[in-house]
Amino acid sequence: MNSLVNVEWLFQHLNDVRVIDCRFNLANPEEGFEQYRTGHIPGAVYFHLEQDLSSKVEKHGGRHPLPLTEQFVEKAEAVGLTNDTKIVVYDNGEGSFAARCWWVFHYFGHEKVYILDGGFKEWLASGHPTESKVQSFGRGEFTATIQTDMVADYKQVKEAIGHPNNEVVLIDSREEKRYLGLIEPIDKKAGHIPGAMNKVWMDTLSEGKFKSIDEQKQRFSEIEKDKQIIVYCGSGITASPNYLALKEAGYKNVKLYPGSFSDWISYEEHSVATKEK
Repeated sequence: MNSLVNVEWLFQHLNDVRVIDCRFNLANPEEGFEQYRTGHIPGAVYFHLEQDLSSKVEKHGGRHPLPLTEQFVEKAEAVGLTNDTKIVVYDNGEGSFAARCWWVFHYFGHEKVYILDGGFKEWLASGHPTESKVQSFGRGEFTATIQTDMVADYKQVKEAIGHPNNEVVLIDSREEKRYLGLIEPIDKKAGHIPGAMNKVWMDTLSEGKFKSIDEQKQRFSEIEKDKQIIVYCGSGITASPNYLALKEAGYKNVKLYPGSFSDWISYEEHSVATKEK
């Protein structure tokens, strides 16, 4: 896939790229940084999911709202990034946190960003070196150019499901039990946005690595290429791998609903469904 690099390529090009560690644990928000301090890929800086790749939680906007422009620019410049920096991001191999970081950089107009396929686990398994030094670099100059066509808000989602004969396909990326409302460990309501189909984000990967472009095409084969697609999950994190997979599979008109289900249910008037589309 075009947005990925493997560990051997990264090992050979460590001096040519800036590496970002974005390991995270939703149940223990400080664990990722502690893992970084224990050991990381040489030269890597750390981006925290909730402090750097999200903004403050409000009444609406979901559990992981997109970072504010000035917030993201400040972080990027503080770690020495510029608009010309080639970036490789990695998590622990789950794919979702790295995909979130990849997507956020694209949202702010930075396209020279790639995901380390297999993440830190693959790096360790390959026997490559690590370091524990917390990296610091001179300030960079980073200009954000927001790509508004990458996002959909609740109003666009509401319009899409209100006109079932239109050209919009809504994809719920969560596991099937949450999609069907059989369980809901996090949000206040169970179920999914009416009209959404279920494409579980974990199916973008196999044994910790992203599936091939042909396999991604097969996953979405029932969706016509000219359709507009809106992907969502619980809070915008695990929808990112599906967004990446759709783009790699050749779908041009793909948007991500950053607030996702947690934003949708923050509006009392919004209904939810518990049956398959």
